[in-house]
Order: sequence, then structure tokens, then C-alpha cells
Amino acid sequence: MAESTFNSDRPRRWLRRLILGVVLLAVLLGALWTWFSLSWSYSEGERAGILQKFSRKGWICKTYEGELALYVVGGVAPQIWHFSTRDEELAKRLAANVGRSIRLHYSEHRGIPTTCFAETPYFAESFTLVSDQER
Repeated sequence: MAESTFNSDRPRRWLRRLILGVVLLAVLLGALWTWFSLSWSYSEGERAGILQKFSRKGWICKTYEGELALYVVGGVAPQIWHFSTRDEELAKRLAANVGRSIRLHYSEHRGIPTTCFAETPYFAESFTLVSDQER
């Protein structure tokens, strides 16, 4: 009788180990994908416009989000371009320049699995102020 109890526990332990292994593998793959999508840049570029809004948003995960108003010609409604940043120093500098014309350097990171890192795939990396003579 002791042997039958021993034999029936073996498949349960094996099933628990299998389920634990699958869960750990899923967590590991999710972590690797998150690291890859945040560290690999799909594209880079620059956009110029008026920094219209910049804020720290989120219920649980606080992120820095901004809006750049892109004017093509005067008298036409601007296109609003949304971006994020993960750099706190850059966020302070951007917040201090709301309402000014800037040229923003950004990188695009596609496939980020959650909005805890940013609400947009566009991450601001630096910016320069644009004077009236340059426009």
C-alpha cells in the first residue's frame, strides 16, 4: 500500500515542476523582451516645434510625457506629436522650457510590453532651443 501512494505522488511532483518551469520560462522571456525593446532603437530622429505640454503622469507607474506642436505653415492647425522620456535630468530641463521652440532628438522603441516605461514609443534623448532667427 505504501508503494501505490509513493507512485501516485511522483506524477504530481513532475506536473508541479513542469508548471513551475513553464511559468519561470515565461517570466524570463518577458523580461528579456522588455530589456531588448528598451535597449534597441528601431529608429532615431529629430522633430522641431513648440513644447506645448510636459508632465509626469500615471496611477502606479509615473512617466514623463510631453507634447510638441509641429507647425507646417502659419494659420494651419499644428500636428501634435507625443513623446516620453525616462531621464529625470532631461525631464527637469524640458519642464523648464514649456512654451518655447525646441529641436528634440528622439529614439523610437517598438514593442514595449507595458505603459509602465512610457505611454509612447518615442523617447526624448536631448533637445536644443531654436531661436526665432533659425525658423
